[in-house]
Amino acid sequence: MITAVIAAAGSGARTKLADNKIFYELDGLPVICRTISAFSETENVEEILVACRKEDEERLAPLLRPFGARTVTGGETRFESVYNALKEARGEIVLIHDGARPFVTQQTISACVESVKKYGSGICAVPASDTVAVAENGAVKTVPDRKSVYCLQTPQGFLREELLCAYERARAEHTYDFTDDSGVYGRYIRPPRLSEGDRSNIKLTYPEDFPPHGRVGFGVDTHAFYSSDEGVPLVNFITLGGIRIPSEKILKAHSDGDVLVHALMDALLSAAGLRDIGYYFPDTDKKYAGADSTELLKEALARVRGRGLIPYNVSISVLAETPRLSPHIDRIKQNLSSLLSIPEERVAVAAGTNEKLGYVGEKRGITVYAYVKVHEGSRKYFA
Repeated sequence: MITAVIAAAGSGARTKLADNKIFYELDGLPVICRTISAFSETENVEEILVACRKEDEERLAPLLRPFGARTVTGGETRFESVYNALKEARGEIVLIHDGARPFVTQQTISACVESVKKYGSGICAVPASDTVAVAENGAVKTVPDRKSVYCLQTPQGFLREELLCAYERARAEHTYDFTDDSGVYGRYIRPPRLSEGDRSNIKLTYPEDFPPHGRVGFGVDTHAFYSSDEGVPLVNFITLGGIRIPSEKILKAHSDGDVLVHALMDALLSAAGLRDIGYYFPDTDKKYAGADSTELLKEALARVRGRGLIPYNVSISVLAETPRLSPHIDRIKQNLSSLLSIPEERVAVAAGTNEKLGYVGEKRGITVYAYVKVHEGSRKYFA
């Protein structure tokens, strides 16, 4: 049996938030819930204890209930909080984890557990990417070989009896100058063993560590095809996502008819609380006749960025009976990734038919739905 001990008794003063950081919502879910959920999904973790401030216990109770977790009253220091939890833990293995590390993965937790089973301890760690210096009186004293320097994370796993024994000995000696559990274990039991950590497993400590709240927008646009008796323009392609696609049917439009980009523009403007594309780019204005929609997209993006927002991810669904779009999806994704300045893996484009129903099924038009998420552009987390 494994017990996960979540250390969450701090006040989070360094975050400069008005509230305790464990209650900060990440896309609608408090940090503490995201942290606990990772351990609730881990095999053989049958007990989750959250060491917290007494004044937070009542507020935490309903958040912990769905995970079967319970609170333990913390102490004035991290050392005392973990010690209180260790005395109540029932697992043979304990995993000590910071409540403000909500991005921990199952792979990281599993590596920690396997290390405990094999070596008696497992300290999640990543190699230091920066040169580390030991300083004295404001001057560099020594510079350790970077190859031997690691940044320690949590979870940190141990055999419960051994870790509790180490804590008891530290208390007996009135030695409390430890920044984590590996230090206590290493002083009184044996050198702890490192396990594979993850650079995304950051601890939310300072304001810049926190991802800003996201905003979403939704857009939809429809364009009809020319019928054979309407004097069809002498072209054999349509434009979707800025990509020319061979087509026997041509879309009606004041601009170039890029219905995909138009839906995306509406979604972006919506996320920023702005008006729709018809307001900013009316089809009654001659200057937009035959306009390149990707250039209009750039203008829309400038308006969104003017509100301090940048795109984070995009999901687009195209309903079209014709032309066949699957051979062109990759190029559309690549082009949108470039236009929006976001990684391609954050751009999703799906294409489907309407099972021959309605105007789409009858090949009389195309409809596109677009969803976007935007974040504050000033935060380096999403830069």
